[in-house]
Amino acid sequence: MPMPHRTFAQVAKRRLTGKEGRERIREVQALLGELPDYRNGPYADLRKWLTAEIEDTRVRASAVHRDSIAVRREGAAQIALVGPPNVGKSSLLQALSEIQIKTGDYPFTTLRPVPALTRIGGVLIQLVEIPGLIEGASEDRAGGRALLGVLRSADAIVFCSRGDADPAELEIVVAEIVAAGIEKPALLAATRSDEAGPEALQRLSAAFPDLDVVPVSIIDEASLDAFRAAVWRLTGLLRVRLRKGGAVDDEPLALHPGATVTDVADWVHHDLGASFTAARVWGTSARFDGQRVGREHVVADNDVVEIVS
Repeated sequence: MPMPHRTFAQVAKRRLTGKEGRERIREVQALLGELPDYRNGPYADLRKWLTAEIEDTRVRASAVHRDSIAVRREGAAQIALVGPPNVGKSSLLQALSEIQIKTGDYPFTTLRPVPALTRIGGVLIQLVEIPGLIEGASEDRAGGRALLGVLRSADAIVFCSRGDADPAELEIVVAEIVAAGIEKPALLAATRSDEAGPEALQRLSAAFPDLDVVPVSIIDEASLDAFRAAVWRLTGLLRVRLRKGGAVDDEPLALHPGATVTDVADWVHHDLGASFTAARVWGTSARFDGQRVGREHVVADNDVVEIVS
């Protein structure tokens, strides 16, 4: 009597976790030898997946063992999605953007960093999915040095863990990033939160007390909105909209905290930044709507600014 196909899939994932290169290929070949030789049905699907794993492992071995991987920055901030293999990073990235990504319910579907732009509060933010990090990444296992190099250049990190996963899986990833000396603003996205109960989420929170845990599910738009809001807070940026002739621009500027109306005017044009005399402001930084302010007035998130030349 063959092992139930779901059980076999779980066993296969467990046996492949942490293995790369020749070691992984040998394990895949061993698993193929244990599969019932059915031409159709779930066992045939498992055979197809395992066969594809051999080629993917060879591609990954030649592709990721490099000292650096360049990801061209776009948008107002770059946020890296990082976590163990097979926690739903690709699905989350796809749900937040229009990019089409190969996804699968098995580890290492993504072989290289995948960048995508998403609009949060009107501002374009770049999310970069990092392939699953494994133990030894900081010592360049499975090309970890190059992947960690992408994290070094990011503005912040979103750690990803399945809501019902053992926290020890993510602890391995966090330990590798700490060992690499990387410190960034961060939060924890509890993916597939629709499959996790309150106890599981509490367990994640207890395991990572220094991280805000944000439950998110790709089938729950409200949770995606909450995740977008959390990512925006992680950037530390503020949004300012320009007003001209009584009309307010739909797309805001993204500025760093402490920005003044001079920075706003300079963003429009350097000459305007040098020559304008005052501005009018609507929002929390003003004492009243339409307050006339000087060049050094500090703006706040969601302010509306009209430059007076």
